[in-house]
Amino acid sequence: MKHGEQYIEPNNNFYRPSRDPNEGTMTLVVVITLLFVCLTGVLAAVYFKKATAKETLANIDTTDQSGYISVASPTPTPVPPITDYQNPILYPGLASVNINKELAIAPECLPSARKINQTIMVKGTIFEGEYSRENPIYMQDPVFYGSVPGIFTYRGNNFRNCASFGYTNLYRGALTQRWEYNEVGSLLASTLNFEWSGLRWTGQPLVVEWPAATRQNMDMYDTAKQQLTLTEVIIAALDGKIYFFNLQNGEPTRDPIEVGASIKGTPALDPRGYPLLYVGQTDNNGGSVFGMYIYSLIDGSLLFSYDGSDDGAYRSNWNAFDSSPIVNGETDTLIWPCENGIIYTFDLNTSYTGGAIYVSPVVTGYKYMFDDNIGSHMGVESSIAVYGNYGYFMDNTMNLCCLDLNTLQMVWTKVLGDDSDVTPVIDEEDGIPYVYIGTEVDNQGGTGEYCGAAYIYKINGLTGETVWQTSEPCYTFNGESSDSDQSGGCFGNPIIGKGKFSNLVIFSFSMTKGLASGNKLVAYDKDLGTEVWAYNMNIYSYSSPVDFYDSEGNGYIVICDSIGQVHMIKMEVGIPDEERRITYIQTKRNIGTPDETSSGICIEASPIIYEGMLVVGTTSGSIFGIAVE
Repeated sequence: MKHGEQYIEPNNNFYRPSRDPNEGTMTLVVVITLLFVCLTGVLAAVYFKKATAKETLANIDTTDQSGYISVASPTPTPVPPITDYQNPILYPGLASVNINKELAIAPECLPSARKINQTIMVKGTIFEGEYSRENPIYMQDPVFYGSVPGIFTYRGNNFRNCASFGYTNLYRGALTQRWEYNEVGSLLASTLNFEWSGLRWTGQPLVVEWPAATRQNMDMYDTAKQQLTLTEVIIAALDGKIYFFNLQNGEPTRDPIEVGASIKGTPALDPRGYPLLYVGQTDNNGGSVFGMYIYSLIDGSLLFSYDGSDDGAYRSNWNAFDSSPIVNGETDTLIWPCENGIIYTFDLNTSYTGGAIYVSPVVTGYKYMFDDNIGSHMGVESSIAVYGNYGYFMDNTMNLCCLDLNTLQMVWTKVLGDDSDVTPVIDEEDGIPYVYIGTEVDNQGGTGEYCGAAYIYKINGLTGETVWQTSEPCYTFNGESSDSDQSGGCFGNPIIGKGKFSNLVIFSFSMTKGLASGNKLVAYDKDLGTEVWAYNMNIYSYSSPVDFYDSEGNGYIVICDSIGQVHMIKMEVGIPDEERRITYIQTKRNIGTPDETSSGICIEASPIIYEGMLVVGTTSGSIFGIAVE
């Protein structure tokens, strides 16, 4: 009996011969009546089946003239219910993630066409023969990246497609500065001719909702431990410190961790909810090594550090880890490109008991060289995006690369029209991964100011083939030395539209109106590469735009600029561009005090939005919490 059905007492009478002399006649009447009822039912069923078929056919494309039409469709796989740690913006996670398709690599993208030389090093020793990872990496749809609620790495996950979490419902269309932390300092650069201060590109905050049991084992302040729920913001800064805040009010939740060397990029949290923080050094201006660090967030202790200078790197004098790493939790593997030109994977061998955590990493490195590249120029500043076992990254010699992370062999490579430090963004469409990326204006002219093209691309992630390419004019300045350069073009990461905006990809172009002037946000049709709408700004921006959504699926974007303004605009299609902006604010330091000022604020770092609260750092040393209302 099915749940909800009425219970009927079964009939336990057995058949007995009749003793009624008229029973035969009565039986015939009953039989005729039953036949009539059955015939009527059959005719009714045929009628309704035809009616249903007509209604179904009305919704089917009948352009196929073969004469055969199938109205049956397989029952779709049920969508699993959302968990409390999955980002509703990314739910339900429909990417199939299948790289095993019989697709030929574009001839111009074959690594062999450029006479690639590849080297694998395991525990510092060159590996001979064919490499195969013992625990194969295969990363799925990003909705499954984290095991607790949070934003764990630059642009959130392995597809690098989301720097916001949860719905943000606008009830008055306002941005309100709620809190400020203004004690981020500075640190002298290794060149000794300037100071690194505050936060710069990419400098994105991380966010995590720690389980209560985990918090009790951490060296947090009692005020943080005793809260029923706590959302913690973690920010690494150029003064060599890692800061921790309560998302809602900006109050510090624990003492800063002293790294002692400048951190410019975005660190990463372990997405499994493990209390591990992965931090990369940007300058050789302090610390015991020049490289990367793993910290315990139970007691703030340093668990592991790595200096890549002794790996035989082509660029062995510069071991900055400006990129933001990815953790494959299923295989306990850390994936991290370095500016020395080596792509590292660390088998972490993590041991976590709740009250203590340990790692014992085994290091594997991969380096490559093409016959048309110079070794001293090799290096990776962009973060790696991962689809299955394919890792996508941009190097400093204009190469967009696709690397098989399990065999450590280059799958394909593509030379773009200029340099780029932008992180590739992945979007699966009809079962195929596509990579979106843009370039700076850097190598198109000589010394001085000029206007060039910032190129953007949609590229087939399995073959390297360019689906479409377009560009936007931007200005740049090439000085006598790199210290005086000021480049325009794409510095912020692109946005992949979601929900009813999934047909859009949005790029930000810096310095569109002249040197240090103008910024343009452009939404393109993902299929065609044509412009759908644009939002023009007077001030340039290196900060990445962030998309967020309300519970009705309406989409919005925030973007910060170089004088401390925060713009909020609509993603809506079909409205005049001049009506796109909802509001903007000018951030202020020391707000509400006699020292209140809006001068000297520059936002290069990228923000996050977590359930209605925006957090972003500045070069001046302030970190702002801004309510999105």
